[in-house]
Amino acid sequence: MSKQPISTDRAPGALGPYSQAIDTGMFIFASGQLGLDPVSGELAEGVQEQARVALENVTAVLDAAGSSLDQVVKTTVFLQDMNDFAAMNEIYGQFFKEPYPARSAVQVARLPKDALVEIEVIALKK
Repeated sequence: MSKQPISTDRAPGALGPYSQAIDTGMFIFASGQLGLDPVSGELAEGVQEQARVALENVTAVLDAAGSSLDQVVKTTVFLQDMNDFAAMNEIYGQFFKEPYPARSAVQVARLPKDALVEIEVIALKK
């Protein structure tokens, strides 16, 4: 099994020494995406807009990898404050349809750029 890095300018570039995603031929492992505008590099305002932009960025990375949200089998949502879960979940539900991917959601002490939410996914390659 090989691993190929995935990169697209339709999502923010890596903030460190990592790939936006890795294609193993069968799975796409996408790095966590923040609610950063890929052009301006600015964070969206509020947890719902950050969740929306993060999922748009995930969509762009998966598209570049030859996959899509329909192929996602697992997500991990990192929240700065678990009290934002319901607000994030409202947006999350607009992006995924049944059968929903497996998901974990955890509260973390801090996210890069002091973001409110970060979302990573594992998807099947189409």
